[in-house]
Amino acid sequence: MTGTLAAIGVGLSVIGAGMGIGKIGSSATEAIARQPEAASKIQTAMIIAAALIEGVALFGVVASAFFGA
Repeated sequence: MTGTLAAIGVGLSVIGAGMGIGKIGSSATEAIARQPEAASKIQTAMIIAAALIEGVALFGVVASAFFGA
């Protein structure tokens, strides 16, 4: 039973990260379309935010696997 709960936790972490990064990409694309001159600043902020989300997702995956085992 704990293996199943760990798998659910890992899945939720990955789904949440995917949705978050998708939202960042969508918003950045809209922002660049509105202000092309700010593209480099928007892209930098987008990459930093995506990296932070990936870090939290990795922590969630590791925590779920560790506590589920």
